[in-house]
Amino acid sequence: MRTLLAFEMKSALKASPVRPLSASAAKLRLLKKLRCTLRFEKKAWESGAVRVAGVDEVGRGAWAGPVTVCAVVVRAGFPDPPAGLTDSKRLSPPRRAAIAGELLSWVEAYAIGEAGPAEIDAAGLTAALRRAAVCALEQLPRRPDVVLLDGAHDYIGRTWPVRCAVRADLRSVSVATASVIAKVHRDRFMAGLGHAEFAFAENAGYPSPAHQQALAALGPTSCHRLSWSYLDDLPQWRHLKKHRPDIEGQLPLL
Repeated sequence: MRTLLAFEMKSALKASPVRPLSASAAKLRLLKKLRCTLRFEKKAWESGAVRVAGVDEVGRGAWAGPVTVCAVVVRAGFPDPPAGLTDSKRLSPPRRAAIAGELLSWVEAYAIGEAGPAEIDAAGLTAALRRAAVCALEQLPRRPDVVLLDGAHDYIGRTWPVRCAVRADLRSVSVATASVIAKVHRDRFMAGLGHAEFAFAENAGYPSPAHQQALAALGPTSCHRLSWSYLDDLPQWRHLKKHRPDIEGQLPLL
């Protein structure tokens, strides 16, 4: 799938008869043009798959809170999804919440799996993502024939029929739906944690200025990931840092 995106970028570069775009500008233009369709799902259906599940995660780079994975099943013959469906990061919080409400009754099935801070610290991010994804997939009413996963790396594992696609959260209806449902679910969870000084309701555990100031003054809470490198910059709290397992194949935070 990386090859597909690279080919599309090269095509965008060649398309300008006046002055070629830089690689970054071409990529930006391409991303703006991407829209969610059932293209990936239709390919799976045409190959004989009946149940296609889109999977996406949120919270990978947060300093606090769980990593959350959603699995969504759509089926052939569905009506069009809600207008404006796209990657959750491209939607404002009010629009995200509104469209999530529509999606919950639109999908055939969905399920959510999570791995908390302690599990991330103990097992590493990749293992935590895998456990959360498998938890979500196993909660679906029936095992999917194909799992569409956003990104280039299969963190779920070979026992599941995974097909990776770069920027699938912008191009696949089921993956975009999983992205929105997971984001709204996790944001609401973070808002309900309390710890008002850390402003989790606004930053969802990501390092906003208010979050960083509260960390420096008060130290990490039980909601924080203690193996993250932010503690290296906080000498007064550095003794709380936990060693993250040096496991081959670990995914980057972002």
